[in-house]
Amino acid sequence: MNIALWLHSSALTQPQAAALYRGQTLVANYGQFADRACALGKLLQSTYGLQKGERVAIYMPNRIEYLIILYACWWVGAVAVPINHMLHPQEAHWIINNSESKLVFTDSGDVFSKSTFAQPCQEVALDGDIIQHLQNTNIRRTPPRTMPGDALAWLFYTSGTTGRPKGVMLSHDNLVAMSLCYFADVDHVDDSQTKLYAAPMSHGAGLYNFMFVRAGARHVVPESRGFNSTEILNLAAQLDNLSFFAAPTMCKRLVSTAQDLGSKGEGIHLIVLGGGPMYAADLLQALEVFGPKIAQIYGQGESPMTITAMPAAMIGNKDLPNRQEFLSSVGKPHSCIELRIVDKNMHELPVGQSGEILVRGLSVMQGYWRNADETAQTLVDGWLRTGDIGFVNEQGLLTLTDRARDLIISGGANVYPREVEEVLVLHPHVFEAAVVGAPSSEWGEEVVAFVVVEAGQQTGAQELEDWCTQHIASYKKPKHYIFVDELPKNSYGKVLKTELRQQLQENNERNNKVSI
Repeated sequence: MNIALWLHSSALTQPQAAALYRGQTLVANYGQFADRACALGKLLQSTYGLQKGERVAIYMPNRIEYLIILYACWWVGAVAVPINHMLHPQEAHWIINNSESKLVFTDSGDVFSKSTFAQPCQEVALDGDIIQHLQNTNIRRTPPRTMPGDALAWLFYTSGTTGRPKGVMLSHDNLVAMSLCYFADVDHVDDSQTKLYAAPMSHGAGLYNFMFVRAGARHVVPESRGFNSTEILNLAAQLDNLSFFAAPTMCKRLVSTAQDLGSKGEGIHLIVLGGGPMYAADLLQALEVFGPKIAQIYGQGESPMTITAMPAAMIGNKDLPNRQEFLSSVGKPHSCIELRIVDKNMHELPVGQSGEILVRGLSVMQGYWRNADETAQTLVDGWLRTGDIGFVNEQGLLTLTDRARDLIISGGANVYPREVEEVLVLHPHVFEAAVVGAPSSEWGEEVVAFVVVEAGQQTGAQELEDWCTQHIASYKKPKHYIFVDELPKNSYGKVLKTELRQQLQENNERNNKVSI
């Protein structure tokens, strides 16, 4: 089935129900929301020649029209390719080329005006004629195009250990399974609730739109188009029953702001944490300030938002046996997921023993876009190899003991060291570079680069900072540069990052650590 049918259904049964808000301003009811999605889909077909199965990239910060674009794509059987707006345009350009997108939506329409794509791709300005067309549409809405459940719907780009992003292929059925698991394992949703989009809609926040569309609930994008703690607390108090997805660092900032303002998070219904487990101490503090309004999920792009879950009722239950152990876990498997812990030979391990986490189920991706080798390595006999390490206890709770090899999670965003290293070694004065993560009270982790300078050359932290600014997103840039004579390596010439992390821990205040 086409998941756009959920919007069509809500528009038929409750056309006057409030749907889209910009801040506290109502912009569209459900009838108008569906009309605009249908109208934009038809415009993309008639004016831009968009065909079934073709890809449409979206590269912009959050805005209410983001949802209209998504549903317009699905309405006519096209594929949405949401791109993290925090990525550098050069990085977005690569994704557009790799996905062979026919169109790319941006705010202004001139982000890629000087770019040449490998295939014909037209940049479409949302601000201007498109906005006018959506506001003035007077078409007769027709149902979404009939699509098989295994048809590609969302091409989700997530970086890999090779340093190049990989396109995770999510079908309509994958998205339906993910959404139904939310109802079963995370929270009930009805039309009295409000879905807030403060985290990027290209990722978890956007993926969590479906269940609220199905329920005919309200959708609000802050006027700031991003995460502002004071703004969110005000919106919650005004709109009430506010639910939203957030990284642990966002929740921690929200708690701090609430304490400063003397707020208890009035109007917040639920905060769903993802992008990395929240420290138990921070989780307890959030519960103390907001009450039992915190849920936590663990997922990957390859099984979107859907591996394990801890609902708010369980997290907030002070009488739960072994509560501390529970709060240190990431919960139990979602309803549509099977989970195994295996050793390096793929043999299942006993309860309590750490190994690689494998999952299979209805939410697991179809594979990587035009990347058969990576798909074969990641999907083995129907099981998704997550690359994460953890163990399951006797209560069936999963605890993560390590993340995917060398992955850095900073502020809830994934940073893959290879991407940063490749940029650094392009600098003419850099001989070698290795990037690791270091604990950060503000970001969870921060990026640290160990740099070996070419013999006879000189460079400094500010020069490398400027270089990275030209090539990669700001959140991926190193916070510290450590200049060394050589990198530790094994007999095969592989850099030993475990030694670098140990060195970082033991010599955190060394004189050659230069911060930006």
